[in-house]
Amino acid sequence: MKTIALIPAAGMGRRMKAGFNKQYIQLNGRPILARTLALFEEHPRIDRIIVISPADEIDFCRTEIVERFGFTKVQALVAGGSERQHSVRNGLDACAAEAGDIVLIHDGVRPLLPAHLIDEVIDTSRRKGSCIVGVPVKDTVKCVENGTIVSTPDRRTMWLAQTPQAFRFSLLDKAYRVAAAENLAVTDDASVVEHLGEAVPIIEGSYRNIKITTSEDLTLARAFADERTI
Repeated sequence: MKTIALIPAAGMGRRMKAGFNKQYIQLNGRPILARTLALFEEHPRIDRIIVISPADEIDFCRTEIVERFGFTKVQALVAGGSERQHSVRNGLDACAAEAGDIVLIHDGVRPLLPAHLIDEVIDTSRRKGSCIVGVPVKDTVKCVENGTIVSTPDRRTMWLAQTPQAFRFSLLDKAYRVAAAENLAVTDDASVVEHLGEAVPIIEGSYRNIKITTSEDLTLARAFADERTI
């Protein structure tokens, strides 16, 4: 049984307003994507890595990230799609997984993932077929329509989904095929599997496992990265 990491890094990063895609922004001396890939390159239970990049950046990503930093587990660079779910589908098609293999999907701009969470996600998904990482919400959540609060859900039941999200390949492949046939729009991989009626376990992650999307996220990530080197 293999464990294959798919790393979607095909976002345009418009909210960052950096003039180039956010995965190439420097985070304390290394591009964000390079830091993320290093988490899986260095983890002994990851067998291979598939990077999903904008089509016109594949050559750049290969030379400036994969080759420059010596990522030997990266087996392919795949063109992303118009939406994240299409990018993941492209990665699944390229990963050459067998039915029982574990496919782990992790955002290319989450470079501060603690290594022990990779182990926990792999272990749980091998036992139960799937597993994702998340954290309980800290603040009260409001459902709003047209600028007016319509409900206040019980905060005790609310979690923020993160990555990695891991699944047995046969399950995730089937879920994505159904989603494509039904033209289902989703924002994470667990939603695709949930749509099949499958239970998806969630384990508590880290509030530092942030997705770097805005300049404020980058400031916070730099502070966290500094602490990890102390």
